[in-house]
Amino acid sequence: MKSFFDRLWAKKTKPLPSQENLSTNPLPGEPVGVDFMHTSRLEPQQLISGCAQSIGKQRDHNEDCLFTFSAATGGEANSAPLGLYIVADGMGGHQFGEVASSAAVRTMANYMLKRFHTYLISPSEGMEEPLQEMMRAAITEAQKAVTQAAPGSGTTLTAALVLGQQMTIGHVGDSRAYAVRTDGRIEALTRDHSLVKRLEELGQISSEEAAAHPQRNVLYRALGQGEVLEPDIFTTPFPQPGYLLICSDGLWSVLPDDNLSSLVTAAPNLQEACQSLVEAANDAGGPDNITAVLVQLIG
Repeated sequence: MKSFFDRLWAKKTKPLPSQENLSTNPLPGEPVGVDFMHTSRLEPQQLISGCAQSIGKQRDHNEDCLFTFSAATGGEANSAPLGLYIVADGMGGHQFGEVASSAAVRTMANYMLKRFHTYLISPSEGMEEPLQEMMRAAITEAQKAVTQAAPGSGTTLTAALVLGQQMTIGHVGDSRAYAVRTDGRIEALTRDHSLVKRLEELGQISSEEAAAHPQRNVLYRALGQGEVLEPDIFTTPFPQPGYLLICSDGLWSVLPDDNLSSLVTAAPNLQEACQSLVEAANDAGGPDNITAVLVQLIG
């Protein structure tokens, strides 16, 4: 018999239906306006999220995969909201990229959710193991799963484990995590593991040359590529007031940072913000699959 999470996952990882190449997962209940979020004090403190995906306008199938999970406990003096948010962008062509990204996200989510169990039942006891060690172990398991499920293929992986006002980020590849402030400031939290980005960091090419470089999608680090994997793992405060944005390169490579931040801050809620981001990427040509996940901490 399949477990609860297997049944849940089966619903989340099937190819999304296309309606003008756009699909979204709506938030439950009525949309909550952003102004209300910023001005009202809610208890318990909680994480809310929105997400959207599109196949884009130049691809025939979707190799991106996403996962979102949020939990809150009220009435506990030491409780803090908990969330896990993952974006993976598979590579390898045909169906191999889709298999790689799905295997990575599914394995990581399964590993992490099993370890959340004690915290969800007794938040005052805290997590059983350090969050960075948990993130590293989960990425290692995801690497094994990709190697077995899609040998020769690979995938990016960018994940955020949020506990209270801190988030631990694990990152491999060139999907990105951003901190978006309510005043429009935006900061890339992750560093692309691409050859072109490395040349830019070394000062050998400019950011303008990097954006148009013919090898800008070539990665030197990805899940499923090589036996030794060195993910970037770090802990940083959740942007307050603001948002966490995790996205694939189908979004950030076609929209400048100021466009990303303006679309997020102008939307009435997170779901519409994600939809606007995906629509804008398609309007810009939609050369790749597009995935956007937005998270906000309220209360």
